[in-house]
Formats: sequence, structure tokens, C-alpha cells
Amino acid sequence: MTRKTIPALLLAPAAAALLAMPACKPAPAPESSEGTPAPSATPATPKPEASAPAAATKEVTAEAPAAPAEVAPPVELKDPVAKVNGEPISKAQIEEAFKAAVEASGVKADELTAEQKLGGYRQILDELIMDKLVAKAAADVQVTDADVQGEIDKLKKQFPDEAAFNKQLEQVGQTPEKLSTAMRTMLQQQRWMQSQVKDSAPVGDADAKAFYDSNKAEFESPETVKASHILFMVDKDAPEATVKEKEEAAKKALARAKKGEDFTGLAKSLSEEPGAKETGGDLGFFSKDRMVPEFADAAFAQKPGDITGPVRTQFGWHIIKVEEKKPAGLTPFEEVKDQIAAYLKSMKQREAVQGVLKNLKDSAQIESTLPPGN
Repeated sequence: MTRKTIPALLLAPAAAALLAMPACKPAPAPESSEGTPAPSATPATPKPEASAPAAATKEVTAEAPAAPAEVAPPVELKDPVAKVNGEPISKAQIEEAFKAAVEASGVKADELTAEQKLGGYRQILDELIMDKLVAKAAADVQVTDADVQGEIDKLKKQFPDEAAFNKQLEQVGQTPEKLSTAMRTMLQQQRWMQSQVKDSAPVGDADAKAFYDSNKAEFESPETVKASHILFMVDKDAPEATVKEKEEAAKKALARAKKGEDFTGLAKSLSEEPGAKETGGDLGFFSKDRMVPEFADAAFAQKPGDITGPVRTQFGWHIIKVEEKKPAGLTPFEEVKDQIAAYLKSMKQREAVQGVLKNLKDSAQIESTLPPGN
């Protein structure tokens, strides 16, 4: 599941977000396109957590790295840590930004080696330097209070309610006032950067086709199925009587579906999966490896229009209706043309942004007391 978060931009220097652009190759078989990405200076905002994952979807977890045997000695910083065109960056500034970055990453600071800490300080110092340079360049860009509030309102919509939004603000050490200030700075820098790179990324159909022809392996797609389901949830420690009771409920739902009752309507009224009232149990298209084995085996064994079940998984009993199937193969160029063009444009924009930032840095007078990297 994806954790609800305030954008990283609001936890760290605003200039760091100027390079937060799409940099992944387009998906091989998209079902729909979200359109062209935002201009290069626009940071990507993490999506909030859904009410629940699709019940049959596999869940991916990662283990935290083991702690080192010895605690690293403290890293001594001079004050100021650096000067940018004569303006200081204080020890307190870099330590505050370092603490926020470490907390956001989930890593424990006392588990980092001295060299890892120095590496973090160097990276944060680079961001603080760029933040000063971009902030000065963008200082004359006009941003209204309405602009700021509009962006905050968009952010709030990604949370279930105002209380959840405020709780997240508190968790990341923000206040409404700090958020407004950070959002204003972000918008200034976005708009200034957009003015610098707006004409730098023309991409035509020929460019997209050349990329497609050179990367056809990226557009090979596996067999996929579009299906809906009705879930009767069963806890893994549920007594056998409860398991049987849920199975009987699933069998009754199957009988009603096979008699011709609307499957979507049944899912909305009967399914115990969170969100089913809104989705009607629709899982969209998925490949076999995206679902738990029992569910995937049952779904891929059916023909479009078939209804099967009850199927038992770790989540409970499922009634599955297969809507459509797509065979494995190469996704046609026309289906991915727009997505490829958006990807190529984002890459060109990213290069343009990097060029603008490099020019700013090269023309600045920068003094740093941090030891250089290896």
C-alpha cells in the first residue's frame, strides 16, 4: 500500500524538486493514458493510500537493512557550512534538513557510518545551495494567495478528510503557515523554471516511433485478464464454522450471478472488500503474476463471460467473473505513442532543467567547509 504523504518538496529544499520528473520508461501495455506530464519544474506528488488494496493483489514488503556493529562517531560541522555568493548556509540549516531527510526515509541516523553521514550532508548541501540560487533567480515571480490556496486544496483532496491531512502535517513537523510558505516558494520556482525550459523539449511522432522500434522488448506484454470479483472475507484464524458460513454465502452469490443478476450490482451489495461499493468489484486488467496464485489460476482458466467460484485465497472466498482477455504479444505503437512522447519529452525537460541548474551553479561563488567526496 502507498502511504499518505505530504510532498517531499515540503520537507526539504524546494530546488530539490526541480528534478523530480518522470524518468521511467513507459509501461508496456497501458490501459489508459494520464496525459502529458506536468512541466519540468513540477514535482510529482505521492498518491495517498487507497482505502484498501484489491483483495487478491500480492503485497510487496522490504526488510530494513541490518544495523552496523559499531555506532559511528559524530560528524563535526563548521558554522557556517558554506557560503553562496557571500550568503551563509548555517550548520543548523543543514542539520535540520538532514534530520528531516533521515526521518522521511525511515533510516535511523545512529545506524549510519561517518562516511554515510558525510555523503548525506554533501547531498543536502548541494540542494541547499541550489535552493538559494533558484530562490534568488525566481524571487520576482508573482504568486498570489489564491494560487497557494489552490495547490493546498489539491493536496487536501488526496486525503480522506481534513483531520487526516492535519495529522500528516503534524507528523512531518509542518504547520499550515510553514506549508503555505513552502508552497509559495515551490510555485515561484516551478514557474521560473518553466519559463527557462518551456521550448526545450519538442517531440514528434518520428521520435516516438524511433524509440519504439529501438526498444520493442519494453513493449512486450504478458497475457492479461479483465475481471471482477465478489469477496467474502475470512480471517486467517477464523474458526471452521465461520469459514463454512462464508463459503455458503459465496455459493448463494454465485447462484444469483449465474441466474443472470447484474454482477456489478451484486458486488456492490454483497462484497466485503473495502471500496467494493464504489468499484463494483472491478479489478481491471491484470497479468497472472499480479494476483495470488489461487485467484490467478481460477481467473486465467476461464473464458470471457464465465463466472466461477467460490475460490479460496488468503483473503477469503471469491466469486470471479472474467470480462475480457488479451493475449501476450507486442503492444501496437499506436496504443503507446502518446505515452512514449510524454516520456521522451520529460527526459528532454529533465536534461534542460539540469542544464539550467548547472549554469546557475557554475556562475555562482560557492565556498564549502565540508570535506570533498571520494
